[in-house]
Amino acid sequence: MRRTVYVKKMKKRAMLRRTLLLCLTILTAMATVVLSLRIYAQITGAPSLSVPKASVFLDKDGNQVGDRFSAERRYWVDLDEMSPFLIDAVIATEDKNFYNHNGFDYRRIVGAVLKDIKTRRMAEGASTITQQYARNLYLTTEKTWKRKINEALFAYRMETFYEKDVILEGYLNTVYFGHGMYGVEAASKFYFGKSAKELTLEESTVITGIAKGPSIYSPIENPEKSRNRSLLILSLMKNQGFITEQQEQRAKNINVELKTREWAGFDRVAPYYLDEVWREAEKLLSEKGRYPAEGGWTIRTTLNPHHQKVAEEVIKKWMPDSGLQVGFTSIEPLTGNVTAMVGGMDYKESPFNRVTQAKRQSGSAMKPILYAAALENGFNPLTFLSTEKTIFTYDEGRSTYEPNNVNGKFAGHPLSLAQALAISDNIFAVKTFEEIGNKNFSKMAERLGIKAKFPDSPAVALGTSEVTLLDMTNAYNRIASGGIGIEPRMIMSIADAEGKIIYEHPKQKKKQVLTQQDAFVLTHLMTGMFDPVFNDYTPSTGLSMRQKQTRPYAAKSGTTISDQYLIGYSPSLTAGIWTGFDKGKQLVESSDKIASKKIWIDFMEEAHKGKKPEPFIPPKGVKSVVVDIETGGIAVEGCDKQRLIFVKEKDMPQKLCTDKTLRTERSTINSDDKSFELFPFSFFE
Repeated sequence: MRRTVYVKKMKKRAMLRRTLLLCLTILTAMATVVLSLRIYAQITGAPSLSVPKASVFLDKDGNQVGDRFSAERRYWVDLDEMSPFLIDAVIATEDKNFYNHNGFDYRRIVGAVLKDIKTRRMAEGASTITQQYARNLYLTTEKTWKRKINEALFAYRMETFYEKDVILEGYLNTVYFGHGMYGVEAASKFYFGKSAKELTLEESTVITGIAKGPSIYSPIENPEKSRNRSLLILSLMKNQGFITEQQEQRAKNINVELKTREWAGFDRVAPYYLDEVWREAEKLLSEKGRYPAEGGWTIRTTLNPHHQKVAEEVIKKWMPDSGLQVGFTSIEPLTGNVTAMVGGMDYKESPFNRVTQAKRQSGSAMKPILYAAALENGFNPLTFLSTEKTIFTYDEGRSTYEPNNVNGKFAGHPLSLAQALAISDNIFAVKTFEEIGNKNFSKMAERLGIKAKFPDSPAVALGTSEVTLLDMTNAYNRIASGGIGIEPRMIMSIADAEGKIIYEHPKQKKKQVLTQQDAFVLTHLMTGMFDPVFNDYTPSTGLSMRQKQTRPYAAKSGTTISDQYLIGYSPSLTAGIWTGFDKGKQLVESSDKIASKKIWIDFMEEAHKGKKPEPFIPPKGVKSVVVDIETGGIAVEGCDKQRLIFVKEKDMPQKLCTDKTLRTERSTINSDDKSFELFPFSFFE
């Protein structure tokens, strides 16, 4: 008997020892695991929480007009920029013990494991917010044990190094909400047209519900399932004390209104403009040692939404359905701010920007640049040249050039520079080019910001060199600014994701590239294209726009067999347009040829609507005089074609239009002489 009792006692002691040893082993193993995890976490360090963020574009007034993102559309916002209802809804639904665990909800894990064993598949996730955040950042959504283990390891590291609010904020900014939207801010703007901070209780439950399964609970694709999920979330929030029963009932009775239609229009604002802004931003950020692809940039632009809208509307109104393409841009003379840009008819079909990337012949739109150089080299508005049909020789006599005018006709008498520019006479232009030389012309083009090659050929005077519309519009804008070398700008400032200003556009330097006097005289010469008093063998080139004109404009058109240019300005706004076919087709139809003028005048009138007409004010050293267009003499009774002309003081005419010597001297030009003829500049002295 005693032996039996002894044996039993020994067995109990052995079992106790084994139990203690097992417990000790388990505790040691657990301690080892915990210690190993800690060592692993310390060695590997804090995992990066960096994710690509959408860069935001603002217009000149600071209103958002677009964005740019790499793979995911995401706007990062802080927790205090989110609705408290949204935060509570997410915690109540996804992880009610979030603030009390260290990354793992062991009770949920045990329940999920038992369910997985029972169903023999990974049916239950049991992931905490931290684990879901880790999956969003580093892993895929495949349901495997390997992924779950990696998820746990990342979650542990995140809980070790980051505060709970940092983790929650990151999670809310990385969750996918369908339709390409990542994070609560993008989802809120897409579904409700507002920021996440403005979400109501009922809207917050809709957003939260989508995260469970964007394709299942989307209020767009499955409104009934979205509604049921929203009601469940309201119930969870009430049961966990986040809201009262009254709040729950009120939210249940409110019909949520989606605003996704507004997003569709928002996403397409000025796509060509914003593409160009981003290209410039990439260069500026790289120069500052920053990586553009990290995203999160806030880029304030010079876009004027009114100008952009007007440009798009008039282009849509007047462009024929013939495959004709368009490039349009507008710039402010005093600031260089590019206020609008349209680079083509359809951005989705062709993102190629015909304002900045296309190089085309400008035709006669190049003549004001030629005449700017001429004004510096002895010409004035009352300089007369014979303009009969002329064959020009160049390249040391080895080549000839015979220009024609648009209608094939020629003036039967000499023309003044003022009239030649108004009717766009080609003979006058080529003779001017020969007189001043390619060197002076090329230097003037460079000073006015035109980046192009100008071979020493008479045809250059008629705009045969290929240029961009932006360069040409900028050149006119410099003339409009009074001859100041204003640089076009599209970016005012760039701030990073933390709000730090990385770039701010420097103040424009007031470098004079053309004298104020010459800039004004040239400006006034370009008003002549709208004036019928200059009509001759061909009418002034802008008469078709005159009926709509309510204020002074200075402008010049240009035409080739494939291109139409029109660039001009008021004292406060410059606008340039090109129309043509991308390649292999000439302008034949009248609707294709007149589109540029219709678009330009409608834009200028609408852009200035509600503003008082602004005069072009002459600077010191410039005088006005009413002259007879045919003779260049001071106008008196008996001279029919009278017009106000501005000239530099030294170029003031000294004779009356009735002075017979004017007509005699003009008539002595030999019309059979094909050589260059220029009246002496002291002619009116």
